[in-house]
Amino acid sequence: MKRSKLYAAAGSALLLSSAAFTASLSGGTAVAAGEQTARAGSAETRTFFTALNNSGVRGMAEVDVNHRHLDIDVDARGLLKGMPHAQHIHFGAQAAHECPTVDVAGKDHRLNTAEGVPAYGPIAVSLTTRGPTGPGSGLAVTRFPTADNGKIHYDRQTRTKRAVARAIRNGEGVVVIHGIDYNNNGQYDFEGAGKSELDPNLPAEATDPVACGVLRVKSKD
Repeated sequence: MKRSKLYAAAGSALLLSSAAFTASLSGGTAVAAGEQTARAGSAETRTFFTALNNSGVRGMAEVDVNHRHLDIDVDARGLLKGMPHAQHIHFGAQAAHECPTVDVAGKDHRLNTAEGVPAYGPIAVSLTTRGPTGPGSGLAVTRFPTADNGKIHYDRQTRTKRAVARAIRNGEGVVVIHGIDYNNNGQYDFEGAGKSELDPNLPAEATDPVACGVLRVKSKD
């Protein structure tokens, strides 16, 4: 499939979508960090990526939360060069709020997006470079960052629902990056792993996850 056709299909598709303690002078009582952020409505979170599907992807993400406002930074390397990579913050009330393991993969031992949903949940925020950032932009491939030289440097501010912001502050947000080249031909195609379970017009290579990390409140030095 030509890259332009893939982008056109992806642009129209939709993706179906502890507590660390710190000393705080508050009437002379030590207060849990989670309680402080719940009152203040803000937190600084971070994660280091775990590679999925033997992708070798490495990097980290930071999300600063201020009520419903998110300041998001993603740095990743080892991605398919010159191709866009869908990336999201996932959250679901029924999810395990963790990264999936190979144990949940099918008989092909390839972890697809749907197989990972019980672990990380559905899309809550789409990390697009422009336009909407809601779940409805989950597969807007032309608006996701392209991995020039196999690297992504992403920085954007957006707003989200209160429940999602609260989940991120509570350590329940999971960042996932997608897009892998199984047959090493430098592009997403149907020969690598067939059709995506999310949309038959897309190759599975474009939607399979390659990196995952659970956002945790950053510790104070």
